[in-house]
Amino acid sequence: MGLLTQIQYPSDLRQLQVDQLPEVCEELREDIVKELSVNPGHLASSLGVAEITVALHYVYDTPEDRIVWDVGHQAYGHKILTGRREQFCTNRKLGGIRPFPSPEESEYDTFMCGHASNSISAALGMAVAAKAEGKNRHVVAVIGDGAMSGGLAFEGLNNVSSTPNDILIILNDNNMSIDRAVGGMQEYLLSLSTNETYNALRFKASRWLHKVGFMSDERRKGLIRLSNAIKSAISHQQNMFEGMDIRYFGPFNGHNVKELVRILRQLKDMKGPKLLHLHTQKGHGYAPAEKDVTVWHAPGKFDAETGERIIKDTTNKPPRFQDVFGETLLELARQNEKIVGVTPAMPTGCSLNIMMKEMPERTFDVGIAEGHAVTFSGGMAKDGLLPFCNIYSAFSQRAFDNIIHDVALLKLNVVLCLDRAGLVGEDGPTHHGAFDMAALRIVPNLTIASPMDEHELRKLMYTAQLPDRGPFIIRYPRGSGSVVDWRCPFEEIPIGKGRKLRDGSDVAVITIGPIGVQAAAAIDACSGATTNTIAHYDLRFLKPLDEEMLHEIGRKFQRIVTIEDGVRNGGMGSAVMEWMEDHGYHPIVKRLGLPDHFVEHGTIAQLQAIVGLDKESIINAISEQLTAKRQ
Repeated sequence: MGLLTQIQYPSDLRQLQVDQLPEVCEELREDIVKELSVNPGHLASSLGVAEITVALHYVYDTPEDRIVWDVGHQAYGHKILTGRREQFCTNRKLGGIRPFPSPEESEYDTFMCGHASNSISAALGMAVAAKAEGKNRHVVAVIGDGAMSGGLAFEGLNNVSSTPNDILIILNDNNMSIDRAVGGMQEYLLSLSTNETYNALRFKASRWLHKVGFMSDERRKGLIRLSNAIKSAISHQQNMFEGMDIRYFGPFNGHNVKELVRILRQLKDMKGPKLLHLHTQKGHGYAPAEKDVTVWHAPGKFDAETGERIIKDTTNKPPRFQDVFGETLLELARQNEKIVGVTPAMPTGCSLNIMMKEMPERTFDVGIAEGHAVTFSGGMAKDGLLPFCNIYSAFSQRAFDNIIHDVALLKLNVVLCLDRAGLVGEDGPTHHGAFDMAALRIVPNLTIASPMDEHELRKLMYTAQLPDRGPFIIRYPRGSGSVVDWRCPFEEIPIGKGRKLRDGSDVAVITIGPIGVQAAAAIDACSGATTNTIAHYDLRFLKPLDEEMLHEIGRKFQRIVTIEDGVRNGGMGSAVMEWMEDHGYHPIVKRLGLPDHFVEHGTIAQLQAIVGLDKESIINAISEQLTAKRQ
């Protein structure tokens, strides 16, 4: 790491000669590969933008100039070059550097970017703020990994075209998100091309016109329109970006760092909004990642020298909830021809690829577009199909209006499967599925359920696809469950019907979802010789609530503990308390759930201990209620 060890901050990088930058890029890749082989994270995306990262920090005066990253798993190289190389070994670990850029961690991290497609809007806001304060600040948005398919990106582009600004948008076009990118935008980007000689002449003409004072805003726009018209006539192709008065340059090779420096220097002081289209290869520079970019997006631990992944032995261990979802959906789809599968760019992540392989005509990857995924599902349901729309819980936040307006209002038969509900671990606060229960339980016409284990997931999926069930939400966590022999027979679960797992006399524990397994272990530890002290109820449904079961609890118990893996404020515990108050019961309720602040990154076990959802915390909460009951 000869050159990289000399670079603590971008100001050090800018002391190097341009001819030294390729070596910096290679060392940066080696450092990322070395660290991620033992401390897993998002590998392929950051390898693909090494040259872009180096060129940006070389040309621009960061952090005074703003670089706004989109899809934050591209930014590992950025972290290493901005004062965090020594701390990079703590990436995603409890107390270590964060998994995605955050202004709270570094002044070089200009905006939060755990979710996709927000860079253009944020960059435009920064450019307008700089202009209002009279600052000559450059602002660059780096959007890639499929994020241009998100609706917010287009909203940002629309505003960029009508608001005075000089921002540069870099389109990191690698034809990928996590899986292979899809859709008309991707096809458009693949076919889009311009003449390099034409671009070079336009660079020179633009600089000359700027020097002679001929580039006022109105004259510049007129020249851009004339240029666009001439180019469209010659190439028989309309450029969408230039049609929006955004100067388009490219596509260029995104792995030629010296050429990137030259281009960025030419574009740096050019007035008006600009888009630089760069072709890159996800996983570039590391052969295993180049060959299978989906697997190497986040490969886990691996041997850096051989590229051999270190895969845990899962023999006789419970499967991941996502795999049970994927296998069960395929089984149901074979039985019910109306079932279709929908995902916003996560077919592998949510295991919809299992059905996609056998029934490609009945599965739809809509790109990074959660709101569209829900409304698209609603449209299919309106005319007779039965969509299973799978979205990560944290990403479903972006579709809140669509769920209300385009599904719930019409009582459409859409099954919304929220994967990664609850704490997700090392991806941190942008990815924890913390808010879905509190946010969605207020919406009329929804059925909201969470399975305690794999058998319950299969039964709920079967129940949801039965006729006339209306909007049906099933939330389940990341990772493995608790049942090894998971392929149970299908069985209908009555809507709004919970389960009493254990009878008791002093304290009632009410859980929803897989946290119930942890609670059951805690109850066993609490009971000791007294086996009939603590009752355990699996609520199953957040909406509608099992009122018969709640009446039983309200009549019998004065002490209740509610446990959920969502936010405590407004969640399941709040729903139970509201119901008890409305029906004249006044128990003392201890609510366990996620706190009223964003939970940082760490292993799930570490985070559960911090927020009070681990076994010991549950034991303590139950013991406190037992002690108070007996006093």
